[in-house]
Amino acid sequence: MTNKNTDKIPEELRESILEAALSHIAFDGWTKKTMRRTAEDIGVDIGFIDLAFPGGPIDMIDLHAQLCDKAMLNAAKKLDFDNLKIREKITELVKLRIKTESPHKEAIHRTVSYLALPKNHLVSMKLLYRTVDLMWRAISDPSTDFNFYTKRMTLGTVYSSTFLFWLNDESEDNCDTWEFLDRRIENVMQFEKLKADFRKKDINLPNIWRELGKKRYGA
Repeated sequence: MTNKNTDKIPEELRESILEAALSHIAFDGWTKKTMRRTAEDIGVDIGFIDLAFPGGPIDMIDLHAQLCDKAMLNAAKKLDFDNLKIREKITELVKLRIKTESPHKEAIHRTVSYLALPKNHLVSMKLLYRTVDLMWRAISDPSTDFNFYTKRMTLGTVYSSTFLFWLNDESEDNCDTWEFLDRRIENVMQFEKLKADFRKKDINLPNIWRELGKKRYGA
């Protein structure tokens, strides 16, 4: 989602602009007013911000998401994943990713509203997919083909619903959010178990309908 013109702007400077903008977004949202105040904060012309983020707010949101994803992966390296089950690994990654957003929670409220606009729907889906894809790759998930995509769709649902719950969570240390996450993960595990049991039974549906037909018509 980045533009080739941003290659001329040092990444550290783009991150500084983003950090300055986040302090205003909580109050003014993703508006021109925010961009003007950001330019004033760092002492540059607003045209410079346009050069650093030619796509406007979406480019800033994309960079913020990238930085949060990177922070999640760096934090995950400090965890001992070898002794954890897959569900435990995913739970920890979801927690880590949400925690990366904590310093700017109010700004994230405004960002979610901005991404909810119809024109930004595709971008929000791309950002969500990138995050959950990184989670599965972080635990070296070997899935391929159909299972590859279903796992990402399922985790996308779990992560996004937990994220939205967290935005309105005022409990101490976000304990209500983590309980909500555990329940969502448990729901997924029960569904996966149901699918596995169904496969083990090796049910032959054509034979079932044939036998039912015999009972109905006395054949």
